[in-house]
Amino acid sequence: MATTKRTVEVQLSTSGVDAQGRPQRVPLTVDEAGNVVTMAPPDGVEPDLAGEHMLINIGPQHPATHGVLRLVLELDGETVVRCIPHIGYLHCGFEKMGEYRQYNQIIPYTDREDYLNSPGNNVAFALGAERLFGIEITERCKVLRVIASELSRIISHLVWLGTTCIDIGAYTPFLWAFQQREEVYEMLEMWIGARLTTTITRVGGMGADIPDEFPNKLRAFLHKFPKVVDEIDRVITRNGIWVGRTVGLGAMSPEEAVNYGLSGPMVRASGVAWDMRKDFPYLDYETYDFEVPVGTNGDVYDRYLVRMEELRQSTRILGQALDRLPDGPVNIDDHRVILPPKSKATSDMESMIHHFKQVMEGPRPPIGECYVAVESPKGEKGYYMVSDGSSKPVRWRIRPPSFVNLSAIPRMVEGHLLSDVIAINASINIVMGEIDR
Repeated sequence: MATTKRTVEVQLSTSGVDAQGRPQRVPLTVDEAGNVVTMAPPDGVEPDLAGEHMLINIGPQHPATHGVLRLVLELDGETVVRCIPHIGYLHCGFEKMGEYRQYNQIIPYTDREDYLNSPGNNVAFALGAERLFGIEITERCKVLRVIASELSRIISHLVWLGTTCIDIGAYTPFLWAFQQREEVYEMLEMWIGARLTTTITRVGGMGADIPDEFPNKLRAFLHKFPKVVDEIDRVITRNGIWVGRTVGLGAMSPEEAVNYGLSGPMVRASGVAWDMRKDFPYLDYETYDFEVPVGTNGDVYDRYLVRMEELRQSTRILGQALDRLPDGPVNIDDHRVILPPKSKATSDMESMIHHFKQVMEGPRPPIGECYVAVESPKGEKGYYMVSDGSSKPVRWRIRPPSFVNLSAIPRMVEGHLLSDVIAINASINIVMGEIDR
């Protein structure tokens, strides 16, 4: 594999640390030209001390594990020799419960897998069910689903950015990021009436159309949001402490990233330009103008840079979606699948029958199976479902990117310091509801 060299211009406010943030063991001095140089280290500064290995737990209640993740670490001093992740502390059982629910009744469960990407999960499940039903959604519905998906990506990346800053030791960017996240939640609440768990889609359409004031509010957000991203960029991207705590940590080569099945920012940070929106387009993403950011070294620093650029690209996509938003209905005109309006159900006999049949029995797809995957904020999110012709799937399985990405954490942390485990784990961006599902 050809190696690449990356140069990071750092604004150092402190001295005495190496590229990984460890204490510098040799003193710094200034030469005649005023440049900072390192003196030659004396011999035998640190004797080789023998000691026993130690087992410790990080989690399942550690704040930096972001949920109930438990990492059993074997340490040689402060160096990680072995890492064993334990994930089975939630036992949600989403997939099995879905086999006893109608298709629309499953959508609230998708909210609770990755609860930072609820609208995106809703869209992914609806796309899978619609392929099973053989449904073609309206043009307005497609654009609204793109808006929901990209707003969801922004929410997820902002939470990752803010909490990672806290994990590494920066607090101010957390406040800036969560302030912007709150504005997105206000727009979702205006749209669907919910914030965290939205259930925004229906099989064949949407739970609601956007209100009249929504486009203007979104345009105002898109005008202001890039400035906040740039401000966070200025504060931490070249900060000496941030660079020292992220550069070179948990690096994955392109071959390793692909071999572990990584996706999303995790694989793109390793230099693999894999994005479901480009490689397997859906919702007409192939007609939108946006870039897929990739890294070079596959370390914590590159994963940060990739996600920061994805915030800008999502803003770009949202602006295009607003410009092309067509008029027309958001739901298909088939009341065997989508509920008729409540006003018609109370005044028209046929609509009332459709309403009753759907609520009591549910729509029935033909016999078959399908797998549909989308580009979630964390990577390839896929839903596999099997129909036996009844109103409930006989099988429903989830391909969660958090679960697959987390499987590489032993490879990423072994050989690093204990403090580096926190930064590496944060860079994966996991949600445990999507892992122990």
